[in-house]
Amino acid sequence: MKRGEITVFLSLVFILLLSFVMGILQVSVVQSSKSLSRLAADRAVYSLFGEYHQELLKSFHIFAIDGSFGTGRYEEENLIRRMHYYGTENMEHEITAVQYLTDNSGQAFREQVLEYMEQKYGISLIERFSGVTSQWEEEEIQGDNMQETKDRMKEQIESLTGGEAGQEALNESGENPFGCLEQIEKNGILSIVMPEEMALSGGMVELEQQPSYRSLRHGRGSFPARTDTDSLSAKLLFNEYILREFQNAAMEEEAENPEAADEPDREKSLNYEAEYILSGKSSDKENLESVLMKIFLIRMAVNYSFLCGDSEKQNEAQAIASVVSAILLIPEASEGIKQAILAAWAAGESVMDLRALLSGKRAAVSKSAENWQLSAAALFRLGSDEDSYNGYDAEGGMTYEDYIRILLFLTDTEAVTMRTIDRVEENLVSEEKGRIFLADQCITKIEIMNTAVIYGEVSYEFPVCFAYQ
Repeated sequence: MKRGEITVFLSLVFILLLSFVMGILQVSVVQSSKSLSRLAADRAVYSLFGEYHQELLKSFHIFAIDGSFGTGRYEEENLIRRMHYYGTENMEHEITAVQYLTDNSGQAFREQVLEYMEQKYGISLIERFSGVTSQWEEEEIQGDNMQETKDRMKEQIESLTGGEAGQEALNESGENPFGCLEQIEKNGILSIVMPEEMALSGGMVELEQQPSYRSLRHGRGSFPARTDTDSLSAKLLFNEYILREFQNAAMEEEAENPEAADEPDREKSLNYEAEYILSGKSSDKENLESVLMKIFLIRMAVNYSFLCGDSEKQNEAQAIASVVSAILLIPEASEGIKQAILAAWAAGESVMDLRALLSGKRAAVSKSAENWQLSAAALFRLGSDEDSYNGYDAEGGMTYEDYIRILLFLTDTEAVTMRTIDRVEENLVSEEKGRIFLADQCITKIEIMNTAVIYGEVSYEFPVCFAYQ
């Protein structure tokens, strides 16, 4: 047998080595526990956001989870319970930041729409419009100016004709060129422009229940946001989304829109959805009337400009003015009556344009003697029982959808976005009868602070973020 011994030095070295190894093992356990905790939290949050609203995605291409899970009773505890269900029952969660679909005037909704449109159609979809937006703004200015001209002419007509007595005299003589304008003033634009084959929708909504009107739930915290959602290209792309996903009043064949033809019929509270997005009124009738009046003024400006530069039409208007002034016994007012007749004639031609647009036809971009529709004789019968005129289809002209596109571009971006969310919410509620859906309970981004016990009494805090992109 041999005698063994260990020195104090070697004892210390051995203890240090053992401590080092045990320390390494402890660090490994701690780091592994941290990694496992992070993996568990990541898996849970991805699983949670995998429960996105399927109809919202299918119908409108938007990712979001319904925080109430179809009950309408939203609580953040619902999300935490789902996290625990997916494997984090040993963790504590605190939601530190959350973004809803309606936050910041629909910022998250608009971002997803733009992402979808860019991926599916590309920027080439709007290239043909990017060079004409300044012309659209000019048309809006002309329409506003035409409203002032129309109001001025209305006062002038009333002054020259002597009010109702003069109008009655013209009606009895059968020589009243102002009947069209009078009917629009008394009964509204719809009373004279609706095609015979088109039935007016009676759809209505309660405005106080719409996201754009009611008090909304607001998120908290800050998230990275796309900065170009209000750019020229973004506005054009978002408007194309509206034209593809929502109905309008134009009578178009289903074959012109293959995507819509493949979709099942849906019950909708409003049939004129694009018009609602533009006007935000409670009924289809009010929304359509508002949009048609805007188009009417734009068309009237185009038609009035042509009349003022066409000598033949000027002579016809002068001849009518001479007759009207003789009936009213005011021959000295012939020139003033002529200008009023030109305005009435432009209005009558605009009625023909609107009839064409609502029938799915095209209206000429600019007027000429060749594409002018309403004769001077027909102006006297427009809006009467003898009125059977329909607008022509102008080759290379603009459709009703083209005018909706223009008006969408000229309407406030935030208003357009929120009213689009109105229609998304209403449509989903109509489709899923009995299930509550509220856009301001739909979550698109979240940040959660997690606390896990990883070693003895040692706790570990770490954040987890998720955002639909």
